[in-house]
Amino acid sequence: MPTLDFKGKQHIYAHHLTVPYRPLEPDTGRSLNPTGVDDNLIIHGDNLHALKALLPRYAGRIKCIYIDPPYNTGNEGWCYNDNVNSPLMQEWFEQHAPVDGEDLERHDKWLCMMWPRLHLLKELLADDGVIFVSIDDNEQHRLRMMMDQIFGEEHFVANITWRKKAGGGQDSEYLAQEHDYVLSYRKSEHFKLEFRTEEVTADGFNKTKNGRKCRFIKLEKWGASALRTDRPTMFYPIKDPDGNDFYPQAPNGAEGRWRKLPEKLDRDHIHWEKRKGHWTPLEVEYFDEVSGQKIVKDRTIFYDIATTTDAANEQKNILGQKKLDNSKPVGLVHRLLEISASPKSIVLDSFAGTGTTAHAVLALNKEDGGNRKFILVECEDYANTITAERVRRVINGVPNAKDASLRKGLGGSFSYCTLGNPIDVERMLTGKNLPEYSELAAYLLHTASGLSTSGSLEAKNEDGLFYSNDDTDYYLLYRPDY
Repeated sequence: MPTLDFKGKQHIYAHHLTVPYRPLEPDTGRSLNPTGVDDNLIIHGDNLHALKALLPRYAGRIKCIYIDPPYNTGNEGWCYNDNVNSPLMQEWFEQHAPVDGEDLERHDKWLCMMWPRLHLLKELLADDGVIFVSIDDNEQHRLRMMMDQIFGEEHFVANITWRKKAGGGQDSEYLAQEHDYVLSYRKSEHFKLEFRTEEVTADGFNKTKNGRKCRFIKLEKWGASALRTDRPTMFYPIKDPDGNDFYPQAPNGAEGRWRKLPEKLDRDHIHWEKRKGHWTPLEVEYFDEVSGQKIVKDRTIFYDIATTTDAANEQKNILGQKKLDNSKPVGLVHRLLEISASPKSIVLDSFAGTGTTAHAVLALNKEDGGNRKFILVECEDYANTITAERVRRVINGVPNAKDASLRKGLGGSFSYCTLGNPIDVERMLTGKNLPEYSELAAYLLHTASGLSTSGSLEAKNEDGLFYSNDDTDYYLLYRPDY
């Protein structure tokens, strides 16, 4: 398989392995109704170090990751500050810092920034998990090649096109740019999408196709308003199995119309039957085997979910004014969670911004009674005043919100954390800045076995036994206060 090469790759190829573990230090003054170590988390700190800090507790446990990294348009002025142990790399990154449109190597630097983060995100992802990455045309093609290499080309799920605004091409040099992308990859073949279902009406009849329960419904409109002249836009050709153009026909033999507009017709779910020597197209609708309801699959074009204008209005409504540019609307993240995050999932966003992902998680929990958890990571100084503050207000209630549940408050809690000193065995011998027992135990457990565990790890007896599985016992004799 072709691989993506870029300047600096040899230096950052295994950089994620050298990042030190740093324990999470709770800040109770900035937390809201904290419930313990398995609470929702908002972490203020470098997201590369924060992702490494999460591994002992969350490796292999995150069901859904959504990130909205810098698009590298040349206008953001982002800085690359990873402490890569290479003098050449350090000198290179000092040039044109922050990265802007004048930096002709900004694409290489962006890839250097994303590479180790995506590796750690993959480690955190559950076997049945999925990652969604928002991006635009500046880096979409390079991002896809990099994710093919890290996650595996065979684990590509979809490239979702999200219509972020309607019209308004004054800022575009050529054509009006109305869309962004959301690239999605699964961790393994165990990932399954959570499809929506709808009540089944009485029309149609039950069949089996590809071993699945379904029904076939005639694509051509029958009954009232079935003529081409009734809906001219519903008259267009589709290819029959012989490769010929097939046009809809009304019951009386005149030119007819389809039941769906061309952009709404899923041509992969057309079943063709020959009746009296002529082809008849039927739409296939699959059923959920348990509920008997119709399965509704999303398209890869999110056309009318929400826009960047909605995102700006959400900031104004919740925070009193627009605080950050280019935030994503709740509706977009909410839809991604609907199809990927079951009611007990853990959801991670390591480029948290205004906290949209936490808002979407809490809103979905409110709707379906779920107990999804969120983890947000934000490196900027506004982690408390914008990211966490939005989540506080969403939990407690927004008085002027149009949505009744948001006015009342979505409920919930979170622990606000910062990153502590790196866990270094040699440094520990000095007796300074010692980690708590549970933090050191979690770190050693993950380092020795690759395991992660929820809850607090404490010694269960005087021998220092702190964790057991089917075939191994783990011990740690350690007293940081001795």
